[in-house]
Amino acid sequence: MQSEYSPKDIEISAQKWWQDNDSFRAVENSDKEKYYCLAMFPYPSGQLHMGHVRNYTIGDVISRYQRMLGKNVLQPMGWDAFGLPAENAAIKNKVAPAAWTYDNIDYMRAQLQRLGLGYDWQRELATCTPQYYRWEQWLFTRLFEKGLVYKKTAAVNWCPVDNTVLANEQVIDGCCWRCDSKVERREIPQWFMKITDYAEELLNDLDQLTGWPEQVRTMQANWIGRSEGVEIEFGITDSDNTLSVYTTRPDTLMGVSYLAVAAEHPLAIQAAENNEELTAFIEECRMMETSEEALETAEKKGVATGLTAIHPVTGEQVPVWAANFVLMGYGTGAVMSVPAHDQRDYEFAQAYGLDVKQVIEPTDKSECDLSSAAFTAKGRLINSQQFDGLTSAEAFDAIAEFLAKQQKGERQVKYRLRDWGVSRQRYWGTPIPIINCPDCGAVPVPEQDLPVKLPEDVIVDGSGSPIKSMPEFYQCACPKCGADAERETDTFDTFFESSWYYARFTCPDNEEVMLDERANHWLSVDQYIGGIEHAVLHLLYARFFHKLMRDEGLVTGDEPFKNLLTQGMVLKDGTKMSKSKGNTVDPQALIDQYGADTSRLFMMFAAPPEQSLEWSDKAVEGSNRFLKRLWRATHDHLEQGAVAALNVAELSDELQTLRRQAYQALTKVSDDIGRRHTFNTAIATVMELMNALAKLKDDSEQARAVVQEVLELVVLMLAPITPHICHELWTLLGHDEAVVTAAWPEIDEAAMKQDKVELMVQVNGKLRSKIAVAADADSKTIEAEALAEENVLRFTEGKEVRKVIVVPGRLVNIVVAG
Repeated sequence: MQSEYSPKDIEISAQKWWQDNDSFRAVENSDKEKYYCLAMFPYPSGQLHMGHVRNYTIGDVISRYQRMLGKNVLQPMGWDAFGLPAENAAIKNKVAPAAWTYDNIDYMRAQLQRLGLGYDWQRELATCTPQYYRWEQWLFTRLFEKGLVYKKTAAVNWCPVDNTVLANEQVIDGCCWRCDSKVERREIPQWFMKITDYAEELLNDLDQLTGWPEQVRTMQANWIGRSEGVEIEFGITDSDNTLSVYTTRPDTLMGVSYLAVAAEHPLAIQAAENNEELTAFIEECRMMETSEEALETAEKKGVATGLTAIHPVTGEQVPVWAANFVLMGYGTGAVMSVPAHDQRDYEFAQAYGLDVKQVIEPTDKSECDLSSAAFTAKGRLINSQQFDGLTSAEAFDAIAEFLAKQQKGERQVKYRLRDWGVSRQRYWGTPIPIINCPDCGAVPVPEQDLPVKLPEDVIVDGSGSPIKSMPEFYQCACPKCGADAERETDTFDTFFESSWYYARFTCPDNEEVMLDERANHWLSVDQYIGGIEHAVLHLLYARFFHKLMRDEGLVTGDEPFKNLLTQGMVLKDGTKMSKSKGNTVDPQALIDQYGADTSRLFMMFAAPPEQSLEWSDKAVEGSNRFLKRLWRATHDHLEQGAVAALNVAELSDELQTLRRQAYQALTKVSDDIGRRHTFNTAIATVMELMNALAKLKDDSEQARAVVQEVLELVVLMLAPITPHICHELWTLLGHDEAVVTAAWPEIDEAAMKQDKVELMVQVNGKLRSKIAVAADADSKTIEAEALAEENVLRFTEGKEVRKVIVVPGRLVNIVVAG
């Protein structure tokens, strides 16, 4: 064994062994319990960043540990390869996006392999290949036939920099999630998926996800946003038209002082024909973005339409305003406004001099001051005619019943969730498999004509999608009537591809069907790992897709991911690493200097996985020193020659203590890795054990046997975290099989048993001595030994012992007078 730790040689050797022996190839084996571990696959941007290293090391540690438990582990890797960065890079570098993407995949694959990540590379997939996206095109045509996808002209969020539509979830604080540019509103024909048809199931099934962080489940529940309310119908004065509004607070109906409609509402557009101010306002609203977050923060503006509505209870005239905080795509495009009991309505009423009518008072009859803000809490009704005196809950039922009898309203359950707009006006994405015929309308591409292949040998100049100016792509015949038609030139939102990749990993080689029986063997994913920023976007869409595939008969389960771990960010100098801030650390340089194991050890040791990790050069060096120390300890041990068989009966108290510490460490590490996923405390425990081993000065035959045992336990405990050095050390310690095939060690209960325990002895709260007593000694025995201890007598002799407190397993406190 060489005396110095040489990570480069060791890691190359270990990785070659794994590759030659297909160590991580997953096969369907019913004799073993399956375990599917998956970390969210990366976009092939060109090189790994430290967030990748952390994310994928976490997954690899879990996978290797589960393999050591004897489970049949699937851990695949692929590439979320469509997206705008490839187009932008193509413009900048004057290369085709496909060529840029495939080159990046090759480079990043080599980086992942250099980290020693145990992937089944035979299952590798890239979402930009026709072999992958043909199946989502197929599923889309099936959903089209079922009526679960549709096309309509809708107000959308438009990114003027990327020239594409953004889903509401992709608008962050009024800006594009990807390029951070200000988002605008435009009306464009779009394809939508009816995720709202699954809203109730998506909400209810969150209860099944007990292995998900509560924060993520809450975020999804809030996004789905179930509410119970009443849809109320207001008549329009001097018209046969009516105006429907939905409210969750029917108890405030008697306080309505105006109705607000969206600028593009038919009533507003009709009223604008003779109203220049309203026409200008409608045009101004067209430029606003469509997300609810933007509406909440935007200045509340409006224009009176000149129309009045008829209150369904009192018959009073209620003015109708066009307002920028109402969207046509949300609910009915109209809201009832109660300034006294809704802060947004209050601010609008104050700005435009509209009435504020109090109809709710606090149940404790305390004063309700409406001079500066609305009273938004529930309470007791006042100024509400026959409903006076009812609580808000009672009034909900009473008013809903009254309106139903008058045929002016009905109870309804609604959701905040909106249908998913999946059209994007970009090139580098999956072509939407629809043919637009002037006679037949939208016609799905027949199955035998799939996939609709995206041309890859193109020039992207930033002026729009090149396929929109390629007649050879979009000109075609209608599959129904044979007439001249045009292929859809929009592409899918890239979240489409990432919503089902986890399932395709189970059978990526099947060219005949989207999924086969292997999907039900492996799914659901036992452990999913990724950033919490995907809580609403990717994770919600993937759950939706899973239910679509279930209803198509492709999978049997309801949910795709059984357990979810959301890892924190990697920070430097207190901020997220980014090229623009100049605070990035190149993983490749780190591996070249210290080796992959040091990189992995630092990433797992620096912080619990759910928390942000602060980069530290000194901590990296410390991780490297620890591995050198482990190597040197093993070297020094092996230099002393052959090791005798362990004979527990011959062990000294010191050696028994060391064995006990080793198995106590194993117990804790097993729980830390397997259940708690607190890899940092697992590593700290192993380091403490190595410290205890270093203090051993006994070089007897049995001492060397204990050292052998402890080193073997250390190597096995670290094998999931630092697999390369452990691969080498395990062999050097005399094992024929590789550590990657070794079983996780079992707890030796006998070694854990303590014959004696050490207790601290205090006199009046101050430590004065320590005593060793039998582990099963009773309180009287412990008390007698403590009082008889020589150093304790120096502080108690000649004094009255008033009390002796024995804390089993910890201490004895003797209270004396004077």
